[in-house]
Amino acid sequence: MLTTNEAYGSNLKKKGSMWALDQNLDEPIDDDAVRIRNISKEKKFSALLILRLAYQSLGVVYGDLGTSPLYVFYNTFPHGAKDQEDVIGALSLIIYSLTLVPLIKYVFIVLRANDNGQGGTFALYSLLCRHANIKIIPNLHRTDEELTTYSRATIHEKSFAAKTKRWIEAHQYAKDTILILVLIGTCMMIGDGILTPTISVLSAVGGIKLTIPDVKNEVVVLVSVAIIVGLFSLQHYGTDRVGWLFAPIVLLWLLLIGAIGIYNILNYDRSVLRAFSPVYIYRYLKRGRREDWTSLGGIMLSITGTEALFADLAHFPVSSVQIAFTVLVFPCLLLAYSGQAAYLLNNLDHTQDAFYRSIPDKMYWPVFVVATGAAVVASQATISATSSIIKQARAHGCFPRVKIVHTSKKFLGQIYIPDINWILMVLCITVTAGFENQSQIGNAYGTAVLFVMLVTTFLMILIMILVWHCHWILAIIFAGVSLLVELSYCSAVLFKVDQGSWIPFLIAGAFFIVMYVWHYGKLKRYEFEMHSKVSMAWVLGLGPSLGLVRVPGVGLVYTQLSRGVPHIFSHFITNLPAIHSVVIFVCVKYLPVYTVPEEERFLVKRIGPKSLHMFRCVARYGYKDLHRRDDDFENKLFESLCLFVKLDYMMEGCSDSENYSSYEQTPAESNNNNENTHSSNMNLSVTSVDSLESDRSESHGNIASRPPEVDELEFLNKCRDAGVVHILGNTVVRTRDSRFYKKIAINFIYAFLRKICRENSVLFNIPHESLLTVGQICYI
Repeated sequence: MLTTNEAYGSNLKKKGSMWALDQNLDEPIDDDAVRIRNISKEKKFSALLILRLAYQSLGVVYGDLGTSPLYVFYNTFPHGAKDQEDVIGALSLIIYSLTLVPLIKYVFIVLRANDNGQGGTFALYSLLCRHANIKIIPNLHRTDEELTTYSRATIHEKSFAAKTKRWIEAHQYAKDTILILVLIGTCMMIGDGILTPTISVLSAVGGIKLTIPDVKNEVVVLVSVAIIVGLFSLQHYGTDRVGWLFAPIVLLWLLLIGAIGIYNILNYDRSVLRAFSPVYIYRYLKRGRREDWTSLGGIMLSITGTEALFADLAHFPVSSVQIAFTVLVFPCLLLAYSGQAAYLLNNLDHTQDAFYRSIPDKMYWPVFVVATGAAVVASQATISATSSIIKQARAHGCFPRVKIVHTSKKFLGQIYIPDINWILMVLCITVTAGFENQSQIGNAYGTAVLFVMLVTTFLMILIMILVWHCHWILAIIFAGVSLLVELSYCSAVLFKVDQGSWIPFLIAGAFFIVMYVWHYGKLKRYEFEMHSKVSMAWVLGLGPSLGLVRVPGVGLVYTQLSRGVPHIFSHFITNLPAIHSVVIFVCVKYLPVYTVPEEERFLVKRIGPKSLHMFRCVARYGYKDLHRRDDDFENKLFESLCLFVKLDYMMEGCSDSENYSSYEQTPAESNNNNENTHSSNMNLSVTSVDSLESDRSESHGNIASRPPEVDELEFLNKCRDAGVVHILGNTVVRTRDSRFYKKIAINFIYAFLRKICRENSVLFNIPHESLLTVGQICYI
């Protein structure tokens, strides 16, 4: 029994409930009755919310997959179908491809591997990094594992998962292989973001030639290019402002193609439904003709958009995406393909424009308009997925520092990357104008999608073992079925390398070089800082004032190191024997989590004796988090520092000094002793400080005592008022290695990327008048 709403309200708040009780405060409440009533309301509310989100997911997630009927049969039979058995066999392959890959593999298995709602290749990589030590740059600290978002399951020591984990962690080449797989999947996803607008818009606009035969192909290409330019030009507005249009367009599109499919089945040939028997797949492939096998490259276009389904997962719960696909998208696609096949059974030579030719004459123009709109939505979904995965890659240190803009205050996942947006637009226009043959673009598109799926399969095998702790037999069954389908398609598209399939390899190869070289250079810079960091003995040996002139103010020294004194500090004071009265070493690092809560963002510790006034502040971010201009980074840093000072003095008075060291320990020492480290999410501890001070004043009666932390806090505030200077290192990376490829990678490619990418001072929003840059050379 509860007597107040406040008690029960706090319990509701913990459960995330969104309603309040309206009973009288003095009236006793039946806990069981209220719980039952609220549970029923929660179920009703959740069901309505999930249905609404399922409707909204149509415009963001399923635009690409839903527009595949525009071009599948043309790319399957570019020269027309030879007999009806070809059409039935191709339809049967389409039906079971849609069933095995989008429905079973992705909707019911891969979507469960999301990282707190985040999808994509790097989301899978983040999950693996949390469950095994496979992160190439070893900047993780044991306190990072205490974050509320750093969730991972416990592995039994003798299990197969534990053995697999130990094997991967013991072999560097295994870690490198996983990273290379992730980079390949990301690069192919970028290629997908270029090819999806091309084939979707070209296929939709190309239908106009049926009604107006005099329209030349150049005009179709020109109109398509204009639509693509307009689409990319509107990206800076964000999908939030126009997103309300997407869901109704895709919903109308799916209902139209489903209805037209039913009409064609009833009007042309109902026997097409026999394709639901897998026997026709065997008959189609057993003939052994090369054209039958290479036609798989066109059939696999029916499952394109599935990879974007996972990458675009950020805004919707898994259940809503599953409901949308199983209830609406999947049935409508089956009806659409079956209807086209029924039409082709009586018109074997109409494969080139099978979709538009199968439309009733009176419905042509409405369908044409909706098809064009659906193609734009499909393109938008893939562009958004590409931006999202590039942002994740940048957070993991695998992509150069590019400008990222939030386009919505409501949804953090909606972003705009100007540089990448214009690069994608130029490449998309180049492919559209340079390859007028839609069949070649289809081959390229299928290749890009297929390699993303293969990478996802390999990563999912590790997810099932290390994260889900599935039996190895289940992992083998999943891998066997997935690879059987995907490698069959892969062999088909590789036959068409000279017919357009080389395009994604070229695009992905260029992006892979950029991403790998950037990550390699970043890793070598981190290793350089680790090996050249200054020992605490050297710092303490400088004396009470560090042997320097301590000028008023605060110096924020930015470094990649989360422990140890960076080489940039010794380099600075060697050349200029003066430093600020307060020195804070700031480390901004990204963790393999989707986000770090604001209250857990900063980790503060003291370096050396208190008289030195030296601190370290580690600012932790997830791959979904961004530095914003309105973040007020500096104020939050000082708030965390002041909180640390209060806690430091409180712990000093309430605990053994052995448990809280007054100087930074070496890694060996920190394994045996607790570090003097406090995260800034200790609101209860702040209350304890206040209560401690009040208890102290009561125990001393009227004797006025000045707590020592007050003096240090006043000193910190005075130093801050005197001025804050941001000290950044400008490290030039060079290699002395005689191997020419390493010289090209480091001295030219990496140096060029560092020159054109954004400066750290811009990323951290540092005022130019408060910036001090220290140059140094790093030889690797």
